[in-house]
This record gives sequence, structure tokens and C-alpha cells, in this order.
Amino acid sequence: MPLTSRPKTTAELLMELEPVVGAELDRHLSTAKEWFPHQYVPWSQGRDFDGPFDGEAWSPEDTNISPAAREALIVNLLTEDNLPGYHREIATIFGRDGAWGTWVDRWTAEENRHGIVIRDYLTVTRAVDPVALERARMRHMEGGYQADHGDKMLHGLAYVSFQELATRISHRNTGKASGDPACERLLARVAADENLHMIFYRNLLAAAFELSPNETMRAVTDVVTSFQMPGHTIDGFLRKSVAIANAGIYDLRVHLDDVLSPVLRQWRVFDLEGLDGDGDKARQELSAFLEGLEAAATRFTERRAERQARATEAGAETR
Repeated sequence: MPLTSRPKTTAELLMELEPVVGAELDRHLSTAKEWFPHQYVPWSQGRDFDGPFDGEAWSPEDTNISPAAREALIVNLLTEDNLPGYHREIATIFGRDGAWGTWVDRWTAEENRHGIVIRDYLTVTRAVDPVALERARMRHMEGGYQADHGDKMLHGLAYVSFQELATRISHRNTGKASGDPACERLLARVAADENLHMIFYRNLLAAAFELSPNETMRAVTDVVTSFQMPGHTIDGFLRKSVAIANAGIYDLRVHLDDVLSPVLRQWRVFDLEGLDGDGDKARQELSAFLEGLEAAATRFTERRAERQARATEAGAETR
């Protein structure tokens, strides 16, 4: 389909993209593998907590998982917990009819498994304080969720294309950092779902570039330059994200190299022809932003390496 600069309404785009949604849904269903959360939880490690069963209260000594990995697990789980809000937003943006509605419900059903299995793992293994976790869940969900770009369909598609990949990377790296093979296996399974979701949305936006390149380019630039993970409203998110970044689980370098760059490269945004006006301007803005992000990521990793070297040296001196 040739590129065209004619702007399209949201209703037109939803209608013209629906055949792509149907094809991508069929591909997704033929690729996705059935799995069961209960099979990924080491139930034999569980024991009663304090309360009606008069068990043992949680203690920090109950877990061997590193503090940074615990912070990442909490952030990942609380993010998954806000699924009702995400469902409401994408149902509002994409609608509940036809292939769009079928995808919204399928996506929601698959995502629901993630919160179930992560919470069961954390509870059974006593990896985190369950009382603090439940209080954090209540506060976070009471705050609800609202998409940063409202009901703008192209912005919504662009956001989930990056966010699903970011979530996949965060889960995989958290599992590796946990030091627990069971945790790593579980989060690898969750990450596999997230990857398929990313491919679905990424392919949809590729089709949107063909239908409405200038408006799609603007949406991508707006999303990239203001990107926030959906869990950014979690209490203490800044402190937690710093710990996660310092551990290398998810930082600016990961965000640029493993999330933004692969998706943008797949769309070939810097090779697209036919952009004009605001589309061309948006691409220039995106290029400038990525240059700045590259510099910031380099500074962060260099300073982290310097801090780690100083800490290693100080530890050697005290031995």
C-alpha cells in the first residue's frame, strides 16, 4: 500500500486497520502457547503466615533475593495489578466490537495470568513482605490508571508497542537478577506473553504508518519523548526505579538499546518516504531526542561503573 499524507480520522483508521487486527489475532492465537500459573509456583516451599492459621509472620531473613530484584518484583507485580484500568483504557480506545473487541478481551485474559503467578510466587517463597505488598496494591489500584495520551488511538498503539517490550525486558532481567531459577523460569514465561503482545501492536502500527504516515510519526515521537512505564504512580516509584537502574535491570541504556531502537528499526522510521509537514518535523524531533538519550545513557552507565569501582575498592581496603 503506498504512503499517503492524507490525514485520516480515528474512525477511518479503526475501520481500515480492522482486517489487520483480524489477521494479527489469528497469527497470535496460532503462536501463543497455553500455560498454567499454578505449574510455575514452588508450592512445597510454602508455610502458614501469622493470622487465622497462627503461622509465622514474614521476616526479611525469609528471602535470599537481592534488594534490587525484590524492588523490581514489587514494581512488576503492582504494574500488572492495574489490569482493570488498562482494560478500560484500551477498550475505550479500540472499542468492543469486531476483531478489535476480540483482541481486547483476549489480551486482558492473558495479562491476568501474570499478576496471579507473580503474586503466588512471592507469597509462597516469602520473597517480600506480604502485608506491605497488599497495602501497596490497595493504594496503587485506588489511584486508578489513565493513559498519558488520553483516547488518541495512534498514540495508544505507539505506547503499547514500546511498553509491552519494556515489560518483557523488565521481567526477563528481573528473573536473571533474582538468583532463583524458579523465579527466572516463571518470569521468562510471563515475558514470552509480553513479547507476543508487543509483536501484535508493533505490526498494527506498521500498518498505520502505511495508512497515515504523518499522524503516526507524530504519535510515535510524542510517545517516545514522554514515555513512562504504567507503574510510575506506584508509591516510592522513583526510589525503586533508581535501585532497579543501578542493578542494571532496567536503565536508560536498556530502554534505548533493547526497547526503543529495535521497535523503531522495525518500523524503519528514518527510511520512510512520503513524510511532510508535521510528520517530517516529528521525525526530526525524534532524532534529536534519541541523540540526547544516547548521551544520557552513556553518562549513566559510566557513572554507575565508577560508583561500583569505588565500592569494590573500599570493600577491598576493609578486608
